[in-house]
Amino acid sequence: MHSVEVAPDELDNPLIWPILSLLEKQPESWKVHILADALLKGDLLRQLDDDNYLDLFKRNFLIMNALFQLQEMLLPKQYLQVEAMDICLMWAKPGQQALSNEDPLKQYYLDWQNYDANHQDIRHLMDTFWTNYRQNFSEPSRPCIDLDREEALAVFELPLEATPSQIRRQWRKLALKYHPDRQGGDTSMFREVCEAWQVLRYV
Repeated sequence: MHSVEVAPDELDNPLIWPILSLLEKQPESWKVHILADALLKGDLLRQLDDDNYLDLFKRNFLIMNALFQLQEMLLPKQYLQVEAMDICLMWAKPGQQALSNEDPLKQYYLDWQNYDANHQDIRHLMDTFWTNYRQNFSEPSRPCIDLDREEALAVFELPLEATPSQIRRQWRKLALKYHPDRQGGDTSMFREVCEAWQVLRYV
């Protein structure tokens, strides 16, 4: 099978059919990062940008774009649930003919102009994400933690002189350890780690 070296076209995302093949073999239990790993292991997706930050963004964009295009294409016989942490191919329910076009995430990933985002665009996108996270995922009975840098480093169990590289590695380690979807995950600790990362992510 040939790998995808992509120059995006508004009419055709080359990941649509490889992703459909993966979903047909395993309809459930997909997450975006697991889907990306499967495409990379199958040599179906290669480096898209010399800048690692932009490369990761573009890979994610192509996957999400392909998923939302597939969602439209598969109805009325099948329905593709598209959520970053829960991608599932299933038979459509009776009467499930139309999809809402009001989903901002869907609108974003179906707009090819967003594929060429720069660092400033992506940073703005992440700022919006973390603002929404604080508003929607913090416990109503518990106000958002307002940490300073020293307190955030303490949550990460890192010294004051920690480097940006050490901070990023510890973020990945702790997010993986406490993520609620993982066995032994801890929702409360995951929230606290996310709050700390919001403080430290640009250092």
